[in-house]
Order: sequence, then structure tokens, then C-alpha cells
Amino acid sequence: MVQKAKILLVDDRPENLLALEAILSALDQTLVRASSGEEALKALLTDDFAVILLDVQMPGMDGFETAAHIKRRERTRDIPIIFLTAINHGPHHTFRGYAAGAVDYISKPFDPWVLRAKVSVFVELYMKNCQLKEQAALLRLQLEGNGGSNGSGGTGKDVVGDSKEAAGILAELSARLAAVEEQAEALSKQLDDESADAAAVATAAHLERKLTGLRRALDALEPGASGGPTAVS
Repeated sequence: MVQKAKILLVDDRPENLLALEAILSALDQTLVRASSGEEALKALLTDDFAVILLDVQMPGMDGFETAAHIKRRERTRDIPIIFLTAINHGPHHTFRGYAAGAVDYISKPFDPWVLRAKVSVFVELYMKNCQLKEQAALLRLQLEGNGGSNGSGGTGKDVVGDSKEAAGILAELSARLAAVEEQAEALSKQLDDESADAAAVATAAHLERKLTGLRRALDALEPGASGGPTAVS
């Protein structure tokens, strides 16, 4: 069974959290509530999240301050943040959101279909990332097991066969990742102009960072590579 992704909903108003849950319930993922920035930071200490929907205007620690804490932590700095705000003070206010590390900035009232579609993109990216990490970890275990079987009763033929199978899996993973890298590169080229939407540019940059980490992890699995696979956050 595929494990569901967790989505963190941060808003000080219960009715807003209820509305977000109603909008995102169709994604069939795990929705976690937080009624303050402090509560959100506590949730992030123990759980991994695919994306964070963060209200800007909250008493005490507001959304900008909460995002700053999230981005300072090694564990959480790469989690996508979508800011939600009931006010719009123009480009400077929006720029502050992106400067705080947001990948998107949405003003209320927002289109439920648009919000759901944007969240689903980050959920899918998170799930693919998890799958690739699991496959890389299994492949590393298989390669390490092959290394020790030569002197523990396994025949050389068995080791060669297993090694070829592992190499085939690694080649397939690398080819799949290369296809995604090509698509990401094409997307970046399309967005490489001054008229590009800032949210789309930020999302593309986040995707490129993820792909770079995955490529390093796969490269570490290549025969002769020193050390274990690089962690992909």
C-alpha cells in the first residue's frame, strides 16, 4: 500500500481550516491542522510533509516569521510553502512572501480548483521523490549484499547475475530520471524571461533542486562510487 502524503494546513481561524480540508479532501491525502505558527513548527519536528499551506495574517508568529523558521531548519527547508492571504498590499507584499521562501502566493478568496491543482503537483512530486529514495535504498542494500556474498557461500555465478540485475535496475532508474530532467530543463527555458510568473519560476527552481539531489543519489550507487547514496531531502 502506498503511504499517503501529509499536507500541513496552518491558519488561526477554524472555519478557514475547515474550508481547506473540504477543498483538499478530494486528493485523498493526510491533512494535518495547525492553528498557529508555533503549532506548525511542533508538527514539523516529527512528521514529513509534502507541502505547507500557510496563512500570512496570524496573531503572535505570523506566516512570514513561521516560514523563516521553517527555512532555517535542515529538516524542513525544502518543503514547499504556499502562502494564503486575505489582503493584498501590491507587489512589495507579494515579493516579501517569495523572499520568505514561498513557492506560491495566493490571495483569498481563491479558486478551489486552482488551489487543489497546485497542491496536487507538490504531492505528486513528493510521492515520486519518496519512491525514488526507496528504490535507491533497496538497490544499495542489494549491491552491499552482493559484495559480501562472494565469501559467504554464494557462487561467483550468483554474484555476477545479481550484479547484472542491480545494474539493470540502476540503468532504468537513471533513464527515468534523465527523462524528467529533460522536461524540467525545457520548462526552465520556457520560463527564462522577464514576463514569466514568479510562482512558476519558484516551482521550477524547487523541482531542479530535487532532481539534482536525486541524480547525486543515483550517481553514488554507480559501481566504484565511494560512500553511500546522498540523502535527498
